[in-house]
Amino acid sequence: LPSIEIDQKLQEIMKQTGYLTVGGQRYQAEINDLENLGEIGSGTCGQVWKMRFRKTGHVIAVKQMRRSGNREENKRILMDLDVVLKSHDCPYIVQCFGTFITNVVHPVPPQTDVFIAMELMGTCAEKLKKRIQGPIPERILGKMTVAIVKALLYLKEKHGVIHRDVKPSNILLDERGQIKLCDFGISGRLVDSKAKTRSAGCAAYMAGHHRVPTGSPQCPQGHPAPLGISLVELATGQFPYQNC
Repeated sequence: LPSIEIDQKLQEIMKQTGYLTVGGQRYQAEINDLENLGEIGSGTCGQVWKMRFRKTGHVIAVKQMRRSGNREENKRILMDLDVVLKSHDCPYIVQCFGTFITNVVHPVPPQTDVFIAMELMGTCAEKLKKRIQGPIPERILGKMTVAIVKALLYLKEKHGVIHRDVKPSNILLDERGQIKLCDFGISGRLVDSKAKTRSAGCAAYMAGHHRVPTGSPQCPQGHPAPLGISLVELATGQFPYQNC
């Protein structure tokens, strides 16, 4: 996307910011209405915090991303926002409660912080594997597989989007047994079942798909390799490739 189009789309999203929908109620809010309870995790796209909404006491997860002059970073932020905001009707994708966009005055040039308020999940498949210190039980792995395949199918069929960064740390679980997919920053648009852009996810989990061109008869839906590699790792307790 050209920089002007990115700015325009961000302006459209900004019209929806400043509200949180929790417990079936919509509240006008700002980021200062959230109490920071500590960091959940961090990655290339930003940090995720555990926060409490002061008005209701609800505890949620908030992803913080900084928008600077880097075009690729801005595209990731916009894609993450776009996908999570319109996937509210899929039970296999982490739910968004609202967004906040704030200006950071101190850096030169000025920057923008983007916050995505989401449901708080208990853990991710990566942490679960480390906690178990071995293979994840087959009944859990089976349920996990069904949930992620349904999430990927929903993204493709409903929005023409391919995730491209499926890995254990992006598969979330909660204490009720729900399993959901997260992190859509490098998702891509599909045109005639082929990825329009070529951004790739974590290199280790892309090991297989570079040998199969996107959109070929062997790979008509996008990139099954990252999901397959992730499932093998979780089923055996070990990453399947060496020196990767």
